[in-house]
Formats: sequence, C-alpha cells, structure tokens
Amino acid sequence: MAGIAVSTPHKTYKRPFLTQTRREAAYGYLFALPFIIGFLALTLGPMIFSLYASFTKYNIVSAPEWTGLDNYQTIFQYDDTFRIALKNTFFYVIVKTPLAIALSLFLAILLNLENLPFKRIFRTVYYLPSVLTGVAAVFLWVWVLNPEGLLNRGLSLLHIPGPNWFYDPNWSKPGLIVMAMWYIGTPMLIFLAGLNGIPQQLYEAAEIDGAGTIRKFWSVTIPLLSPTIFYLVVTNIIGAFQVFTSAYVVSNTAGSAPGDPAQSLLFYEIYLYQRAFQHLEMGYACALAWILFAIVMVITGFQLWLARRWVYYES
Repeated sequence: MAGIAVSTPHKTYKRPFLTQTRREAAYGYLFALPFIIGFLALTLGPMIFSLYASFTKYNIVSAPEWTGLDNYQTIFQYDDTFRIALKNTFFYVIVKTPLAIALSLFLAILLNLENLPFKRIFRTVYYLPSVLTGVAAVFLWVWVLNPEGLLNRGLSLLHIPGPNWFYDPNWSKPGLIVMAMWYIGTPMLIFLAGLNGIPQQLYEAAEIDGAGTIRKFWSVTIPLLSPTIFYLVVTNIIGAFQVFTSAYVVSNTAGSAPGDPAQSLLFYEIYLYQRAFQHLEMGYACALAWILFAIVMVITGFQLWLARRWVYYES
C-alpha cells in the first residue's frame, strides 16, 4: 500500500520587538539617561555656545555681537596681561607637577615598606589633607607662610631669615607650590596601588641577577609604574593649568586684588575670571578659555605621542 504524504502547514512565530538584548540595552540607556541629559544640557551645550561667544562681543546682559577673530587677534597681539598670566601658569605647571609626582612617589615607596610600623596610620595621616575643604586649607597655609608665621619662626630658630612668601613677588609662586604639596595624598594612594600590583617575583629575579636597591628601582619599579606615572603626569598638568582657588584666596588675603602681589599670582584662570565677571567681557573670556583648551589638548596629545617611547604596558 503506497504511503500517502500529508503536508502540515508551517507555523511561523513572530519575533517579539523587545528581545533580551534590546531590553538590556534599554535598561542601560535608561540608567545612563541622567548623565546623558546632564552632559548635553550642562557640558556640551555650554561648550558649543562658548565657542560661538568667543567670536562675539558679549557682555552677558545683551545679545552677542559677531566680531569674527577680533578677540583672538587682540589677545595675541595687544594683551600684555595675557602673556603675564600665561607665563605665571607655565611656571607653576613646570615646577609643581614634577615636584608633586616625585614627592608622592617617594612617600608611596616609604609607606609600602613591609616592616614599617603604624603603616596604615601614616597612610591615613598623609591622605587626610586631600579631603579638606580647599578654602579652609588655603587660610591655614596663609597663616603658616605668614612673614611672622609658623614656618618663618621655625627658620629663625635655625638662624635662617625667612622670606615674605605671599607678600613678596619673588616668593609668592614658590609659596603656592609649597602649599600645593599639601594635596599629594591622592597621587600617593594611586602610586601605592601601582606598587602593590608589581609581582614580587620580578624583584626576586632581579636580586638573583645581583641587582641592588637602586637598580631594582630603575629596572623594575619605574618601568612597571610607568602607566601610573603617565596618568598622574597628564592629570596633574591639566589640574595645574586650572589653578584658581588657592591663588585667588591668597592674593586677596595678602594683596588688594586677585593676582597680587605685583601680578605674580595672576594665573590664567584668574585672568579669565576677571575678564568674564569683573569686566563683563564674556566673549573675550570665552576666547581665553578656548585658547587654554587648545594649549592643554596640544600638551596632552604630545604626551600621548611621547608615551609610546617610555610607558610600558604589561602583556
């Protein structure tokens, strides 16, 4: 008996719109929505407007008036105060950054010693200044670095004449750099994390090869810490270019105007603040801001290019 083939119709299933992948993506975007809205409304939007305002004459209270490149031309050709502010800022960046990184690395190595007593207490003590309010810490240092303050009194016991610090144009920036060392707790902790990530077997292998303490430091510690050093160099340079609070408070305390004495503490951010909120030249201030942005981007790009020559990433 010949078999009879019975064909059954295929049942097609419609794929649901909200698949597991789409549902997870939707939840991700939902949780990220506050940041996205905040970034678009409070960061990207103001940046675009400030770029437009940098080509205008804008005093906040009236509509911007397009002037083209006039603001930039005035800054580079006729603004002597801009050059003073840029010079002061570069001095601060060049001196403060390597000093802070070297000192924080030195402290991290000391606090990473195995036989150091009260190690956790010392780590806490060195980190605590980093969580103090900026203005309160500045007032503390204004008192310490006063011509009759604590530091000069200590120097007088050693028969060393103390400088006038924030009251002397030659010593105001060094005083500010000394004050900036108060905040090395954060890079110190980052270095500690990097040191704890170095395998001890590498030090043991170096000892077998006859390496001493200095050789192990330069041949093992520094190469394996190079990504950490690179990160701290980039972030510290960017932060140093934005120095404002400490210099503003110190100059208003020790002088009669922001940037005193004798414009020695007139940093870029202070000058930008003066043009924007004291002279109401917001368009000019926006041009200053974008020039600073360009300077920082160029320096950061150069560091990224240079990092290929000295930063070692463990594979």
